[in-house]
Amino acid sequence: MTAARVRAARVSDLPQVAELAVEHAAYEKAAPPVPDLAERLGTLLFGAPAPRLRCLVAESADGDLIGYATCSPEMSTWRACEYLHMDCLFVRSGHRSLGVGALLMAAVAGEARGLGLTEVQWQTPSWNVDAARFYDRLGAQAKEKYRYTLPVPGERAAGGETG
Repeated sequence: MTAARVRAARVSDLPQVAELAVEHAAYEKAAPPVPDLAERLGTLLFGAPAPRLRCLVAESADGDLIGYATCSPEMSTWRACEYLHMDCLFVRSGHRSLGVGALLMAAVAGEARGLGLTEVQWQTPSWNVDAARFYDRLGAQAKEKYRYTLPVPGERAAGGETG
């Protein structure tokens, strides 16, 4: 087990969170995040009295950020309830298989509990068998679906793929 701890992200963490997101996108073979990601995340995380987006960071004993998770409340029409959608979970190479992912998942579950939500949902690429094994060990259940993205023309696009 690593000596990492998980906490809520602070404004001062945003440059490192953006770096982690770049690594995450590269790992998932996705397009890189938008160039001004740190500023946009700052607006989403800290620019409203009650922001929807939450960001949790895993910090090593020496203070470096080694992972992150982001999540926000969403709705299920068919179940007529809210759940917490985890958009990103990433642990930096060299820190995987040390319990950091489990710490982040426990913190995400804690966010759900704090919001009165009883479920967390997320997705992972079908080729990421290591992530699937990790989620299976947690007791999560997979559902096979496709995820689509439809660009909406307009003044400013918020950014393409999600992590």
